[in-house]
Amino acid sequence: MHIVYRAENLFDAHLVKDALAAAEIPAHIAGEYLTGGVGQLPAMDYIAVMVPDSSMPRAQAVVHEVEATLSEARQAIQDIGALPDDPLVMPC
Repeated sequence: MHIVYRAENLFDAHLVKDALAAAEIPAHIAGEYLTGGVGQLPAMDYIAVMVPDSSMPRAQAVVHEVEATLSEARQAIQDIGALPDDPLVMPC
């Protein structure tokens, strides 16, 4: 197994894993349960998505797509600025 993606958080790791599963690429999240053991300290570089050696080229393409989508979404959130306090009100 090789690391195809190092995640900033568990949510990103699961997004990548789900995208790989949709592409029929088996994936495993390493370090998923270590984040709870860290406590109040920031968990850095513990979470990685791993795939079999034979799936690396296809997996890298999927990861690049997910990273691009995450980057666009994060940029859109920054462009919107502060979101309203009411969770039912979303800017369009």
